[in-house]
Amino acid sequence: MVNDTSFMKIINMVCTKTNLLFALHIVLCTSISCTRASSIISANQTVKYGETIVSPQQKFELGFFTRNSTNFYVGIWYHKISNRSTIVWVANRNRPLTDNSSELTLTVHGILVLRDSMGNEVWSSANSSTKSVQNPIGQLLDTGNFVIYDEVDIKQENPIWQSFDYMTDNFLPGMKHGWNLVTRMERHFTSWKSDDDPASGEFTSWLDKRGFPQMIITNGKGIKFRAGPWNGLRFTGIPGMRTNRIFSFGFVLNQKEIYFQYNLISDSVYTRVVLQPSGTMERLLWIDSKQEWDLYSAPEKDHCDEYNVCGPFASCNINNSPVCDCLKGFEATSPEQWRVADWSQGCRRKIPMDCGPGEGFKEYFNLKLPDTQGSWYDQSMTIKECERMCKSNCSCTAYTKSNISGTGSGCLMWFGELIDMRTFDENGDSLFIRLPPSELENSKSSSTGRQVRVILPIASVVLVLLVSLCLFYRFKRKRQKQEGTNGNESGDDNDYENANGNNDLELPIWSLSTLVKATNNFSMKNKLGEGGFGPVYKGVLEDGQEIAVKRLAKTSTQGLPEFKNEVILISKLQHRNLVKLLGCCIKGAEKMLIYEYLPNKGLDTFIFDKTQSKVLDWSARYRIINGIARGLLYLHQDSRLRIIHRDLKLSNILLDSDMNPKISDFGMARSFGGNQMEANTNRIVGTYGYMAPEYAGDGIFSVKSDVYSFGVLLMEIVCGEKNRVSVHNEHNRSLIGHAWELHKEGRSLELVAKCVRESINVSQVVRSIHVGLLCVQCRPEDRPTMTSVILMLGSESPLPPPQKPGFFIGKSPDNNTTHTSSSYATSSTNNAHSFTMLNGR
Repeated sequence: MVNDTSFMKIINMVCTKTNLLFALHIVLCTSISCTRASSIISANQTVKYGETIVSPQQKFELGFFTRNSTNFYVGIWYHKISNRSTIVWVANRNRPLTDNSSELTLTVHGILVLRDSMGNEVWSSANSSTKSVQNPIGQLLDTGNFVIYDEVDIKQENPIWQSFDYMTDNFLPGMKHGWNLVTRMERHFTSWKSDDDPASGEFTSWLDKRGFPQMIITNGKGIKFRAGPWNGLRFTGIPGMRTNRIFSFGFVLNQKEIYFQYNLISDSVYTRVVLQPSGTMERLLWIDSKQEWDLYSAPEKDHCDEYNVCGPFASCNINNSPVCDCLKGFEATSPEQWRVADWSQGCRRKIPMDCGPGEGFKEYFNLKLPDTQGSWYDQSMTIKECERMCKSNCSCTAYTKSNISGTGSGCLMWFGELIDMRTFDENGDSLFIRLPPSELENSKSSSTGRQVRVILPIASVVLVLLVSLCLFYRFKRKRQKQEGTNGNESGDDNDYENANGNNDLELPIWSLSTLVKATNNFSMKNKLGEGGFGPVYKGVLEDGQEIAVKRLAKTSTQGLPEFKNEVILISKLQHRNLVKLLGCCIKGAEKMLIYEYLPNKGLDTFIFDKTQSKVLDWSARYRIINGIARGLLYLHQDSRLRIIHRDLKLSNILLDSDMNPKISDFGMARSFGGNQMEANTNRIVGTYGYMAPEYAGDGIFSVKSDVYSFGVLLMEIVCGEKNRVSVHNEHNRSLIGHAWELHKEGRSLELVAKCVRESINVSQVVRSIHVGLLCVQCRPEDRPTMTSVILMLGSESPLPPPQKPGFFIGKSPDNNTTHTSSSYATSSTNNAHSFTMLNGR
C-alpha cells in the first residue's frame, strides 16, 4: 500500500502543474494496483524471496520458506498462523533451492516458473498447461488453492492450472482426492520425508480404482492401510466417520469423476488432513486459544487396522485374543502357524465349492468390507439382482450393497479370496459369502424339541439302511475280486494302494472286468483318440451311462508319476468347466482313468477344421472363452489346491453335448501351497506355441504362465488359426506376433476367422483380442490374473494398453517330443503336441 508521505509528495508534484484530477487518478490507480498485487500476479510479474501473495481474506499466503536448513522452497501456508509453521503445499518439494536469490514468475503463456539465481528453471507448471491463453492471471484463493486462469474466464470455471491438482502432504477442504476420468488427472498426496524435509516421503494416500474405488495408504509399493470402499455414508474401514457441525463430506462416482471431498460448514474453522512422515493420517483442528493444532481423529487406531493382518477368509477383532478368527465355514490353512500367532496364510474352506444348485450365501454383520481390487460393481442393480448374478457365476465369492444409504442399492461382488476384513462393535457393513449347502444348514438355528423327536426315528431307519448297503457293497466287492480278469488274480484295492502309496483319496476304484465289458474289450471301434498317455476309449455301462476310459499304454513315455499326479489332483477338483474324473483302475500292468464322456471331443476339432469350424458362431466361441477362464480361475484361486495346469491348449479343452468347455489332462499339472506364487523346474513340460517365455527358457512357472497359454488359446479361438504354424509373410511372425502388429495399426478385426465374421459382436471381438494380448505380454508381472481377465471380458471399462508379447519360438516339436498330452481328444497337429525337456536351466 502507498504510505502517507508518498501520497503527499505525489499531490504536491501534480498540483504544481495544476492538474489535481490527474493526481487523484494516479493515486487511485496506484492503490488498486497494490491491492491486486496482494492476491494476484499478472503475466511477467515475479515474486522474490521476502515477498508474498496473500489471499483476499488473508487466510493463506504464498511465498518462499525454509525449514531448519539451507534449502529454500516455494509454498503455501496459513497466513494467520505465525512463523509459517503450517505449510500445506510445496511447489519444488523434490528440487530445493540453495540460495534466496530466486524468482517465481508467471509467463505470458500462463505457466508458473521458478528459477534459481543463475536463471535455470527449477520447477514449473508447464507439464499440465495445454490451453491457449490471452491474458493469464495467477491468484491465491481463500481455500488455499493457487489458480492460473485467463482474464476472460471471470468465474474461473476452467483454470489453466491449480495447485489443488498437485497435492503434497495436506488434504484441504475443497480438494478432490481421486480421479478426473476425462483428463486422466489423478490427485493423491504424499508425506514429507521428515518434519523438516518436504521431499516426497515413503507414504502416499490414493483412491484405488482397480475394481470398486477404495481409499488406501501405501508404503512404497505395499499397502499399509486400507480405509475400504465408500458405502454411501462412509468408508467401510472407518466406522467413526459421522456427520458433524465442523465439516461435511461426500463421494462422487460417475463416468467423469471419482473422488472424495470434504468442505467446511463454518469458514471460521481451520481443519486439515495431513499424512505424517511416519505414515499416520491425522485430521487436525486449529485451537486458537491454545495456538496449536489438536488431533481431531485418526483412521488407524489399532493392530487390526494394519493391512491384511489375518490373511484370506479371516476377520480381525481387536476385542478378541487372538485377534484373528476364521469366518464360519472356513478353517485355518496352517494350524501350526496359527497357534504361534502367524495368520499370514489365513483360512480356507472346510468344504470345497462345486458350483452345485444347493450353494447359497450367509450374511456376516459389522464387517469392514474386503479388499475391492478386482471386484465388480453396478450401481443400478437391486440386491436381489445382485444375489442372482453372483449365484450364477461360480467364481463369485461374495456380494453386498454398494450403497447402504436410504433403502440401499447397487451391487458389489468379489471373486476369489476375501482379504483385509475386520469386525466392528457397530457401524460395520453386511457381507453375503458363498457357502456349500452343509455349511448353510449348520448356520441355521438348532431344531426344536419337536423336530428332534421326529428326526430320531427317521435317523434310526436311515442308519439301518446304510449298514445294509455297506454290507451289500462289501459282499459285491469281494465277489468281483474273486472273479479277476485275464488270469491276473491280484486285487484292485491292493494294486491301487501300492501304486499310490496311500488309500486316502475319495475316488471310486473300478474293476477291470467292468471296463473290459463297457468298452467291448477295448475295441478299435470304441477308440476315441490317442495321446502320449495312451489310447482313449468310449464305454457304455450296463445302466446306459457313457464313460471315457483313458488307458496307459505300455510304451507310453508318461508313466506312473503322471498317472498318480492326475489322480491326486483332479480327484480334488469339482467345477462345471473341468472334466469330471469318475474313478480309476489299477490291475497289474493296467492303469486307467475313467472320465465323464463328452461327445463333442476336443475344441481343436472344431476350431481348426474348415467344416466343423462353422458350427461355432461368435456367441458360442465367446461363451467357450469365458467358460475356460472360469475353470482356470477355479484352478488358480478357488480350488482346494492352487493348481498350475502347465499344458493348457485347445486339444485339452473338451466340449459336452451343449458345447460347454471343460479343461482336461492334469498329468503335467503342479499344485502350489499357501502363498507360493511361482516355482522352478528342470523338467519342462508342455506344448510349443502355448508356453510362456520364462517357462520355456528358464523353467519358471506360475499362474501367469497359465495366463499366457490362455491368451494364445483365446487368440486361436477368435482367429481360427494355430499360433505355431500360422506364420504371416507380412511380418514373418506367429499368430501372436501378427495380432500384435495389427493391434498397433488398429486393424484387429482382420484377425477374426472368416466363418464367424457375419455373427460377431464387434466390441466383444475387439475386447477379446485386446485381453488376449494382455495375457501374452512378455513380462509375467504385466499379465493380468484370471480374476482380472474375467472382469475385463465382462465389462466395458477402459483396458490398459498391452506391452510387447513374448515371442518365444522353440525348436521343431517333432525333434524334441518325448511325450505328448493325454487328452482323450488329442489332435494330431504339431501345435497340439506336448513335450518334456530334461535339464532345463
